[in-house]
Amino acid sequence: MADSQERHYSADARSTDTIGRVLCSARNHHFVIDGPPQAGFPGEALGPGEVFLAGIASCGVELVQALARDDKLPLERVKVDINGMMDRANPVRSDVSLFNRIELQFELAGVTQADGESLIGRFREK
Repeated sequence: MADSQERHYSADARSTDTIGRVLCSARNHHFVIDGPPQAGFPGEALGPGEVFLAGIASCGVELVQALARDDKLPLERVKVDINGMMDRANPVRSDVSLFNRIELQFELAGVTQADGESLIGRFREK
């Protein structure tokens, strides 16, 4: 049987006794996400925006590693820095909170400049 191209993911989030503190679960892993202090929430744990951005960055690392592996390139290390900006005074949409801008910066070790640019270009196409 051929490997399906479908990927299914699930997670859940529930309130805790502390307003603005959320207990999240995915598979058998549990972690806390806090709302921001600006909204009167704890702000001690990672916030939803940080977790969202970390998910994108980790996807970038994985995908570049997979592309390099498939091309048999000697990639030693990948680092992705990601920054997001949300301007509540200038929302992208009025019905939902969205980042106005997200910037990614890749740092690769072990490959040539040309191979690195090719890997990042292919990442952008995915």
